[in-house]
Amino acid sequence: MDSFTQLVLGACVAAAAVPARQHRPALLAGAVLGTLPDLDVLVLSLVEDPILRMTWHRGPSHSLPVLSVFAVLAWSLLRRRWAPVRESPWRWLAAMALALLTHPLLDAHTVFGTQLWWPLPVAPTMWSTIFIIDPLYTIPLATAALVAWWVRGRRSAQWALGLGLALSSAYLGWSWSAKSMVERRFAQALAADGVADAARFSVPTTFNTWVWRAVALTPEEVIEAYVWIGDDAAPRLQRYPRAATARDPALRTLPAVARLEHFASGFVDLRVEDGELVLLDLRMGAHPDYFFRFAVAEAAPGGWREIPPRALPRPGFSWNRLLDQWRGG
Repeated sequence: MDSFTQLVLGACVAAAAVPARQHRPALLAGAVLGTLPDLDVLVLSLVEDPILRMTWHRGPSHSLPVLSVFAVLAWSLLRRRWAPVRESPWRWLAAMALALLTHPLLDAHTVFGTQLWWPLPVAPTMWSTIFIIDPLYTIPLATAALVAWWVRGRRSAQWALGLGLALSSAYLGWSWSAKSMVERRFAQALAADGVADAARFSVPTTFNTWVWRAVALTPEEVIEAYVWIGDDAAPRLQRYPRAATARDPALRTLPAVARLEHFASGFVDLRVEDGELVLLDLRMGAHPDYFFRFAVAEAAPGGWREIPPRALPRPGFSWNRLLDQWRGG
C-alpha cells in the first residue's frame, strides 16, 4: 500500500494497544514503525539492475520473521531508555509488533508481491484484493488517528481508534468477498470459452473494489476481462496473441526472466520491440500498457543476446484510460 496508508495504520494499531494516556507517543512511534519497512527503497536505489531492485523490494524488510525479531530488539532497547515503554512494557511490545507486522500483511493484499517468509525460497504472497491506493480503506484510519491525537486520554479517542480499525478491516474483508465473486464469474467465462485450466489472477482497478481486471494466461494468448461487482452479465473476454518468443524455453531461462517470473508467480510475457526482447509484468497496468517493462536481450545473428536489464518508460496516468476501465475496458 502507499506510504501514507501504512503510516496511519501503524499509528492506529500502536495507539489502540497502549493505555489512553500514552496515545500521542504511540501514534508517533506507530507512524514511524509503520513506515520503516518501506525504507528499503533507499538501499535499493543504489542497485543498478531494475529487476533486482523490483524483486528485492518488499523482501527482507517485509519478512514476518525478520520484523518479529526486530520488534523484540527495538522494544528491549526502548524499555531501558524511554519512560512510556517502561511504564507499560507488555502493551508497548504489542504496539510495536502490530505496527511493524501489519505493514507487510497489508502489502500482501496488493498485487505487487510481498516476501512474507523471506529467507525461505517461496514465491511472494500476492492476495491481490485491494488496489495500492484506496481511499475507502485509508480515510477511516486517518480520521481515527487525527481524533485520537486531539482528544488524547479521553474515552472518545479509544472509541475513534476502535471504529477506524473496525471500518478499515471490514472494508478489507469486503475486498476478499468481492474477489471471490470476480474469480467465480471469470472462471465461468473461461470455462465457457474452453480455457478453464488457464492460469489466472484478478486485481481491483484504480481506487476501488467494484471494478476488477481479470487476466488468464495460456501458451498462445493473454486473456483479459473487466468484471463489475453487481453486474450479472458474462465478462467480455479480450484475447491478445503472445509472441512466439514467449514460448521459447531458452529465453525463459535467462536470469532476468526467471527471476521476474518467480516474483510474479508466472504472470509475465515476452515480446519484441525495436529489435529488443521486452519482459512484461502482466499484473500491473493493462494491455498494451503495462507498468513494468524491461529490455532483457537484443537481436543477434542466430538468435538473441542477453543485455543488462533496462527499465522502459512507464505509461503515464490517464483519466480517460481509467474511466474506460471502469466502463469495462
